[in-house]
Amino acid sequence: MTDTQNLTLVQAVRDGLHSELRADDDVVVMGQDVGKNGGVFRATEGLYDEFGGDRVIDTPLAESGIIGTAVGMAAMGMRPVPEIQFSGFMYPGFDQIVSHMSRFRTRSRGRFTLPMTLRAPYGGGIRAPEHHSESKEAFYAHEAGLKVVVPSTPYEAKGLLAASIRDPDPVIFLEPKLIYRAFREQVPEEPYTVPIGEAATRREGDDVAVFTYGAMTRPTLEAAETLGEEGIECEVVDLRTVSPLDREAIVEAFEKTGRAVVVHEAPKTGGLAGEITAILQEEALLYQEAPIGRVTGFDVPYPLYALEDYYLPSAARIEEGILKAVEF
Repeated sequence: MTDTQNLTLVQAVRDGLHSELRADDDVVVMGQDVGKNGGVFRATEGLYDEFGGDRVIDTPLAESGIIGTAVGMAAMGMRPVPEIQFSGFMYPGFDQIVSHMSRFRTRSRGRFTLPMTLRAPYGGGIRAPEHHSESKEAFYAHEAGLKVVVPSTPYEAKGLLAASIRDPDPVIFLEPKLIYRAFREQVPEEPYTVPIGEAATRREGDDVAVFTYGAMTRPTLEAAETLGEEGIECEVVDLRTVSPLDREAIVEAFEKTGRAVVVHEAPKTGGLAGEITAILQEEALLYQEAPIGRVTGFDVPYPLYALEDYYLPSAARIEEGILKAVEF
């Protein structure tokens, strides 16, 4: 029987980093305050003491330098795991991400790959100041050559992180900080992986398919449970990876139900909900029984403090979107 530990999501991230550092000497963790301080959210706490400053590296506050250095290390065969303190701080390193990190395999005609995993806490709900709460995963999903992973549970955080670090190509690993310490789950002590690019069905249902990921998985399931008491059965699909999307799972759930709603906290325009809608139109149009709904953030700069409660999709707003699709 596998030994388990009852972990929060941020603890599962730390456990995943610890497992991969221990298993592979080419793995290094790097970023601002990740070493002696243990990271702004303590995701790397204790790693510096065990593995030392050569493998858990405190860097200057220079996002372009952090990511660019990791690109060079990965090109030379290492497996760096750079951390950016908040995903909203990735923009100074955006050129490194889209001009180098994503293109190195193609540019070198396969001679070089970049086995690097760029980690960042992302998303809203914790009353943080400007640039700390944005949900811009569509930026990176749009860039060919990058994989974009968003876990929603502690178990999957550890397994998806291990799969990302072991992957031969670059992965952007976005950690929804709203649920860093929101709940606990049994997580195996031994190393394991969760496949990148495969969605997970969180709830079975025949009436409507609801697609979501990250922190929005919990309010979506809450809405589905409430509607289930009223006789409306939702199939809730947690995408887990937003690039590549699990097109087969998306289409299969839609063909089963004929109705769909997509939930994410990113703004509606240009968000992943539009891409999922397009997939369903292209591959399963004849199964469609109602317009595909989108329950998302709004097309405004991310608001501060109390307005977050209005901006982020709540269980009530998700219920409303689902009912609209079902009652059409």
